[in-house]
Amino acid sequence: MTRETLLNAAILALLLLFPLWAWSADEPFMITLATRAVIFAIAGIGLNFALGLGGLVSFGHAAFFGLGGYAMGVLAFHAQTHTPLMSWPVEIGGSNAMPVIWLVAIIASALLALGIGALSLRTSGAYFIMITLAFAQMLFYFAVSWPAYGGEDGLSIYVRNGFPGLNTMDPIQFFAICYALLLIVLFAVHRAARSPFGLMLGAARQNEDRVQAVGQVPYRLYLTAFTISGAITGLAGALFADLNRFVSPSMFSWQTSGEIMIFVILGGTGRVFGPVAGAVLFIVLEHVLGGLSEYWHIYLGAILLGVVLFARGGLYGLIAGREVAHD
Repeated sequence: MTRETLLNAAILALLLLFPLWAWSADEPFMITLATRAVIFAIAGIGLNFALGLGGLVSFGHAAFFGLGGYAMGVLAFHAQTHTPLMSWPVEIGGSNAMPVIWLVAIIASALLALGIGALSLRTSGAYFIMITLAFAQMLFYFAVSWPAYGGEDGLSIYVRNGFPGLNTMDPIQFFAICYALLLIVLFAVHRAARSPFGLMLGAARQNEDRVQAVGQVPYRLYLTAFTISGAITGLAGALFADLNRFVSPSMFSWQTSGEIMIFVILGGTGRVFGPVAGAVLFIVLEHVLGGLSEYWHIYLGAILLGVVLFARGGLYGLIAGREVAHD
């Protein structure tokens, strides 16, 4: 058993045992912190699928995170107000069922990622980064000017959406849902990274000419990875909005894209569990340093600089070794 496997198991155990301790100690806020870490981990895994496997440095993943959040907000709003979402050509109502909301968030985010990727992937480098950022900012300003769903003030959902057989208002039960989804996403990404598609995507990242020589089209590989990446991040957005029972344009902001990028860099790009470690570390730093100063981001910046300069592989590179293992 490798050090990386042991580290993976330790992080998953920590994420599970900490909220169980908080539940037994009647500390619901601590359960919420653990739930945030799990949701942010899913968002980081989404970005890492494009960044770590395909080398696509996107600074616009807030677009998918925010769209997933608004998918939840809009569907739940119409379900709670008993107003139709659409009345023509057929009447379609909202929904407060989590599985339905997740499906809508995943499909909507995947379609958005497909459209953004189809245009953005015609460029590379800094141009690709700026185009993805521009799309996210366009959606941010659209949400700000969307008065039907709160505009700049956002939209509150007073009752958390439901899941069959569970009381989602109970923090520990909602955590269990998010944790189960994290395990599913980790397993799916792990399998995808080891599949012929994942191996070919990694090869395209390293040498596009050789991939073309064997009959593959790097553009299609990148576009598929970017679409899957957006879908995973959209799921995280829907969960985050449900956790807070609130959705706002800030979910589309460049700060959100930056935070998702930080999860990946802190944990280690190219490692399936890297964003999980990064999200946990981010939440710990936010909670500890945030209690010391409202300018805690200064300390976070110093830590991030240290990781970039002295631990290129992030937390995993520092502990488990430099070799990047997608399996």
